Amino acid sequence: MDLRKLKTLIDLVSESNVSELEITEAEGKVRIVKSGGNVVQQYVAAPMPAPAAATAAPAAVAELPAPAAAAPTGHVVKSPMVGTFYRSSSPGAKPFVEVGSQVKEGETVCIIEAMKILNEIEADKSGTVTKILGENGQAVEYGQPLFVIE
Repeated sequence: MDLRKLKTLIDLVSESNVSELEITEAEGKVRIVKSGGNVVQQYVAAPMPAPAAATAAPAAVAELPAPAAAAPTGHVVKSPMVGTFYRSSSPGAKPFVEVGSQVKEGETVCIIEAMKILNEIEADKSGTVTKILGENGQAVEYGQPLFVIE
């Protein structure tokens, strides 16, 4: 991604009400986060075919560590959006599903709050919930595994 494009994106985030922006392209992934009045930018380059000598990154750019999670076995229900993960409809309510729960395709398994809107996430396969990978009240990313159904 060229420097002019990055500068434009940083300026857009700092001048708008957007607090976070993430863009993935062939040459890498850029995440721009506004905290308070400052804009923090993180950049992950696409893997290179051969290792090259390490060079110093520009001051505003930091490399993100690659996620090192083992792929769960079974069918994985992934987050369709960025937001906050909730296992139940309200703080004191019973969770939609527990480990061992039988779910049917189309049944609500959790809620993801995005931009003050509560979005019900449904199982896309029938089966038994074997793992709950999301933490209640925690932020989730697009495509992040939430449940394993077998």
